[in-house]
Amino acid sequence: MKAIIQRVTRASVTVGDEQISSIGRGVCVLLGISVDDTHADAEYIVRKILNLRLFEDENGRAWSKSVMDRNLEVLCVSQFTLQCILKGNKPDFHSAMPAELAQPFYASILENMRSGYKPELVKDGRFGASMQVHIQNDGPVTIEVVSPTASADPRQLSKQDKQQQRKEKTRSKGPSESARERGALRSRHDTNASSGAEGDVSSERET
Repeated sequence: MKAIIQRVTRASVTVGDEQISSIGRGVCVLLGISVDDTHADAEYIVRKILNLRLFEDENGRAWSKSVMDRNLEVLCVSQFTLQCILKGNKPDFHSAMPAELAQPFYASILENMRSGYKPELVKDGRFGASMQVHIQNDGPVTIEVVSPTASADPRQLSKQDKQQQRKEKTRSKGPSESARERGALRSRHDTNASSGAEGDVSSERET
């Protein structure tokens, strides 16, 4: 599954002359479902949409808060063309999930998103319709998120997610004591090694 997540100041969806949904500040998500996607893919994408830190905090620090942290809105639009494969210059959409399967699958994604957040803050387009999507991108900020491949070990994926979260916390708090100690030891070691190496080189040159 692929999602294009855009930070917006406002966004809306129009079908014909009818505006069917609109949001203020938040994220507009274009969502492409592939034939191989499962509910595990959907859960992964929903977590990322709701938890990506695309917004500033109350002190103006960038990349600190998610839509859930800020109680912002989400506009989700089904976009099968994200599963395009080019054959020369012709787009091919056979990797996209067929509409009769994708529609209930997409509906379940919206339901999961609403149950994991605030239902009134999650809007969507009209599945299968010819839509005009009006987006005022804020930044611009556009993030592509692709769910892990089905062949990957779920336990390993969970471990990778936890490792990434630890890295993010470490970056926000600065280097740990152990990291600083390792750096200091490595620096002393490199200095000694460098001195010895330079002595060896100079003696070789003298001979």
